[in-house]
This record gives sequence, structure tokens and C-alpha cells, in this order.
Amino acid sequence: MKTLMVFDFDHTVVDDNSDTWVVRCLPDQGLPDSVKNSYKKGQWTEFMGRVMTYIGEQEVKPDTVRSIMETIPFTAGMTELLKFISENKSSIDCIIISDSNTMFIDWILRAAGLHKAVDQVFTNPAKFNEQGYMEVQRHHSHKCHQCPVNLCKKKVLELYLSECSDGGVEYHRIFYVGDGGNDLCPTSCLRQHDVVMPRKGYTLEKLLVKLRGREDDAAHRARVVAWNSGTEILQELKAVLL
Repeated sequence: MKTLMVFDFDHTVVDDNSDTWVVRCLPDQGLPDSVKNSYKKGQWTEFMGRVMTYIGEQEVKPDTVRSIMETIPFTAGMTELLKFISENKSSIDCIIISDSNTMFIDWILRAAGLHKAVDQVFTNPAKFNEQGYMEVQRHHSHKCHQCPVNLCKKKVLELYLSECSDGGVEYHRIFYVGDGGNDLCPTSCLRQHDVVMPRKGYTLEKLLVKLRGREDDAAHRARVVAWNSGTEILQELKAVLL
């Protein structure tokens, strides 16, 4: 019986938003209003496609994009936490469910030597086309009204757990670590002995506080432990394992 660690990525594993960090690869480190104002609510993936097309049109090379992404800072204590996970793979599985994209997350983890800690990444597929522009697609389609159109993290987590169960893997405990509004939906499929860990002062913690004690909130059963750094998460994890 293993422990499963589930992480969001932006403002959780890394201490910024990878999708906005990429703008630093532009000569003036900013987007024109025509691109900035093209965002439509709930369609972030399409917006990022336009951002990456603009970056390509400015003749910013893929290697330059990668080198900038590799400078994004990790949240305090996260490097140590992921190293611990990578050293204890016999008892810990680890996945990332993120609204970033496959290339950004892979680049960032590999540059820090932390990719071996993560067994699977569920995020928006990205690739460079023949022109050298990065293209970003939606992760999947779903019918959840709570989540962005490109990604329902609950659907991803439920499917992952179902496939693990079919393969004979059951998790003794699940830790869900996140910060944003789109991290609330997946916490409703956790059990009483699981742990949801919202980052202190961020949207997920505020939403969970609002729900606490409400009679109509039977779906959110997991224990809530807020955190400031990966060190606190590591302490909780060690307490379960030892």
C-alpha cells in the first residue's frame, strides 16, 4: 500500500506562474495589448497558444524559451521534498495535474534534476511546429461546470485512481497539494484519511475555509493541513511513512 502525492504546479511546485514567466524571453519582456486583451474567460489554453505564436513571430528560438523557463524559482522547500520523494519511490507515487503544459513542466523539472520524483504529468500537450512556434492544446474535454474547459482535475484524478486499482495498486493515503480555485474540484474525491494541503493565503485555502462546517459539504471529507513551504509538507509525509 503506497502513498500518493498529487501536486499542482504553478504557485505550488514553482513559486510563480509558468505561463506568464515565459514572457521574459521577449526582448521587452511584455506582450502587446492586442495579445493581452485577446483572453476570454475560461479559454486560457487558446490564449497561451496566441502568446506562444507571438513569441515565435518575434524570432525567439525554442532554446531561448527553454533557457528562460529553466530560471523559474521553486517554492521554498519543494526541491528537498521532491528529492525525498525520488529517494523513496518504493513507498511513494507522485503525479502532477496542472494547467501549464508538458514542455514547460518537463524543462523545469529536468533542469533541477527532479523529474525522477514524478511518475506522471497530466497537463496540456505542447510541441513546436515546423515554424518553430510552440502549440498548446487542451488536455481533454469534460462536462464539469466548476472547472476550466480544458481541464477538470477531478476527472483526471479519478481516472488515474481507477486505472491504478485495475492494476492492483491501492493507496493507503493520498496527499493533494495545491493553491488555486481549480484545485477544489479534485479534493471532493478524497477520503477521510486523505489530506488536502492548500497553500496558505491562496485561493484553495480560502475556498476550503468557506466550505468548512457547511451541511451541504459532505463531499469534502479529507483532513485539511495548510502549508507555507515544502518543508511542512515533507513533515506531514514523513509522519505517515515513519
